[in-house]
Parts: sequence; C-alpha cells; structure tokens
Amino acid sequence: MEVVVLNIKGQETGRTVSLDEAVFGIEPSTHSVYLEVKQYLAAQRQGTHKAKERAEIAGSTRKIKKQKGTGTARAGSIKSPVFRGGGRVFGPRPRNYSFKLNKAQKRLAKRSVLSQKLAENEIKVVENFSFEAPRTKEFKTVLTDLGLENKKSLFVLGESNNNVYLSSRNLQKVKVVTTEELNVFDLINASQIVFLEGSLATVQENLTK
Repeated sequence: MEVVVLNIKGQETGRTVSLDEAVFGIEPSTHSVYLEVKQYLAAQRQGTHKAKERAEIAGSTRKIKKQKGTGTARAGSIKSPVFRGGGRVFGPRPRNYSFKLNKAQKRLAKRSVLSQKLAENEIKVVENFSFEAPRTKEFKTVLTDLGLENKKSLFVLGESNNNVYLSSRNLQKVKVVTTEELNVFDLINASQIVFLEGSLATVQENLTK
C-alpha cells in the first residue's frame, strides 16, 4: 500500500512510503474503538464529586418533635434526608473512573481507526519539517498549503519538537502529538491526520508488536 509523500507546500515530492496493511488495511473493530474511547474519557474524569450524607451533616441530634399525636410522620433528626438541609441519600463519593484495557485491544482500536481514516482519504504523509523558532504564522501557512486551514488536524511527529508544538498551540483546530502520545480519541476527533514521514516507522512498529 503506497502513499505519496508531500512537502510542506502541499506538493508531491516524487517519493512514496509503504503502509503496512496490518495497520492501515484491516477490517475495523468498532467495539474495540468504543472501549478505547470510553477508557480515555473515563480517565479524564477527576472523580472528586462529594455530597454529605446524614452522618456528616452538622446539626442537633435531639428529637425534633414528639413521637405521637402530631398527625404527621415520625421524625427523629433534623439531619434526615426528608428535611431541607438534611443529608443526601446515596450521594456521590470520590472515586476513580479509570479501568484497564488489554494492550492488544488498544492496538486493535488504533489500527481500526487508522484503517478507516485511510479508506476515507483522511490521512496525509508529509516530509519531516521544523521551524527555527516558534511562529504560529508559519504553521498557519503550512496548514493553508496542505488544504487544512479550516479542518480539525492532528499532526503526528516522530519525536518531540518544541518549536513545532509551540507554533501550533494557539491554533484551535490543530493538535500536535508524538507517536507515544497518539490515542484513539484524537484520531477520531481529527478530520485529517498528518503523519510526518519519520513517524510512520515507529507507529507501524508499535501497532504490530
């Protein structure tokens, strides 16, 4: 499976790269993708929610009215959930929402999304590039030349590049990650995925282990 390599001007370089069909040409597993996205979103939750139950409410412990003769229900504490200001029944408690997924399942989810994106023509391969200094204007020029100016774009770098990352940070529809940071949620969220040429070997190696 051959894909044309572009330069940052959006022009063909005359070179192609070979994509592994085991990564970019499989039948997508929608359930694996669902589980991976669910795990990613669950891990983002802080889980610090808390409501006070009746034992934690500050208030008097005296019996608020006599047991019989009032014509209403029995009541023993102002902290009861049936009264305003009382404790909450089965309220939320701090908890960890994260859960474990097997590595094989996670790799299958990434391969599934990449295969789907390639089938829909939403993957580009661009030769490696960098900037001498962080400049958002230069990154916007790259987006325009690649036809990505108004599209959600995910740039995948082979290794960390601070100048490229800082140049993209103020652009709302652009995200720059390394191969180690690549996740299914970002892949799905992007309408165009741009692999720098140097990142492909690492991505394919990681997903075929």
